[in-house]
Amino acid sequence: MAVNLDEIKPDLTIDCKGLSCPMPLLKTKKAIQQLQSGQILEVLGTDPGSKNDIPGWCERAGHEFLGVKEDQGFMRFYVRKG
Repeated sequence: MAVNLDEIKPDLTIDCKGLSCPMPLLKTKKAIQQLQSGQILEVLGTDPGSKNDIPGWCERAGHEFLGVKEDQGFMRFYVRKG
């Protein structure tokens, strides 16, 4: 089932813009701990490596990667806590 990223209402948003690997992933791991299962984390970032790091981590950690959306000079990543 496809998710419309424009309709997602995140439960928590973290700003990782300007941070380089591995900081966006480390901040994502820490932030997801604040959420309940099924809640959604939005990660704002500029590091191109996050396009691989965040989905890969979601798969290994049992979370659902909902997608990434390009915005004005940064990306929005969406993760549903498993």
